[in-house]
Amino acid sequence: MFTLLFIEDDEAIRTALQLVLEDEGYEVVVAGDGETGIKKFGQINPDLVLLDLRLPDISGFEVCRAIRRTSITPVIMVTAQTDTSDLVNGFDAGADDYVTKPVVPKELAARIRAALRRTQTSEPSPSNAKSLNKIGDVEIDRKMSIVRKNGLEVALTKTEYRLLVEFADHPGMVLSRDQLLERVWGYEYLGDSRLVDAHVRRLRVKVETQPDEPTMIVTVRGMGYRLLN
Repeated sequence: MFTLLFIEDDEAIRTALQLVLEDEGYEVVVAGDGETGIKKFGQINPDLVLLDLRLPDISGFEVCRAIRRTSITPVIMVTAQTDTSDLVNGFDAGADDYVTKPVVPKELAARIRAALRRTQTSEPSPSNAKSLNKIGDVEIDRKMSIVRKNGLEVALTKTEYRLLVEFADHPGMVLSRDQLLERVWGYEYLGDSRLVDAHVRRLRVKVETQPDEPTMIVTVRGMGYRLLN
């Protein structure tokens, strides 16, 4: 049984979704504020965190950063906000995905299953994939699952790492947002293109010399993204 930590200050939402998720077979631990959520995270070491961004004491962004200091546990934001900048701030803090309120239980359950699946399995690389990829001054060490730029390790989230590897496995090929949603996040129907765009933006900040003028992961207008080697 997987254990989920749900940090949400609205008792009605917290109780309703707890019942839904327990019916799905999860053990659900709840917290009504950020500080309690951080404390419970350390106590139970959950398999996944559902995190409201608007909490009464500290913001969900701060909670996510605190989790990321010690763990790569998947974090799904639960938010009423749909503004792209707010989503980017959440991803900056280390979140992997998001759902918006009012939450659709089936959608939430599908996203949780996909996130847990990503933590339990790794996609096999193509047979011609190298254990060490060099893309300009960036190096992907697949054996260690780390990325270096100019010899220094780059702190990527698991999702950012999977996204970069997906590009490296298809150099020069245009990958659509739908393809990336399916291959990196495991979503065939539930994905939002903003999820891809926000993570590509964060990845560029970490691996590009000039993120605003990318030369490695470039946008192909109307089609998607392409890795230039």
